Amino acid sequence: MTTTSPADARRRRGEAGLLGRLRSAVDLVYREAIKFGAVGAVAFVTDVGLFNLLCTPLWPGNDPAPLTGHQKLAKVVSASVATLVAWLGNRYWTFRHRRQAAPHRELAQFAFMNVVGMLIAVGCLAVSHDLLHLTSTLADNLSGNVVGIGLGTLFRFWAYRRFVFTAGSLLPASAGPDRSPLGDESGDALDPVGAERGGAPGGVLDIEAGGEVQIPAGADRPLGVAHPDR
Repeated sequence: MTTTSPADARRRRGEAGLLGRLRSAVDLVYREAIKFGAVGAVAFVTDVGLFNLLCTPLWPGNDPAPLTGHQKLAKVVSASVATLVAWLGNRYWTFRHRRQAAPHRELAQFAFMNVVGMLIAVGCLAVSHDLLHLTSTLADNLSGNVVGIGLGTLFRFWAYRRFVFTAGSLLPASAGPDRSPLGDESGDALDPVGAERGGAPGGVLDIEAGGEVQIPAGADRPLGVAHPDR
């Protein structure tokens, strides 16, 4: 009969835990990427559709489109609306578990990352068109709309997770958003059973400078704390 030593058992548990965390992380990124792509597709349709609606004969009715002859302004409007659509979709769906408490700050960061992503696409087009002198329509579309947009999309996904939607908590749900398992915001040590046994309110032990634990009168002494008279 084969026996397993405690060290081997601990090692196997550690390996299983590591693989489980790795699978969870990969699954999370995969689901975020799928949602990110779906939101991006909706924003793209919004951008293209609104642009054509504002400055082409697609405008309903017999009157000309409101921005006929002002294609640049129409593009600014459509791109701005598409950016807002993308932010709402990513904030409330893709990264809803990581969204910031301050929407205005998050939106400003989101818009900045979109500008950087746009500059990446423009930079790819400039390299192809101006430096490599590949001036055909096919070359322009490949460099700007395939390579440029592809790199810009990868940058946006990384930047959103790294700089924009960063408020996700790794704490257990029972810990709450403002508490950790080891302490609260003020740094006080938490006594998980203190409230039940008559300790400090909320299960918090007051710790003074020098490491002395102040125990309320009439409360049971925590384990490991010597009585002041002994």
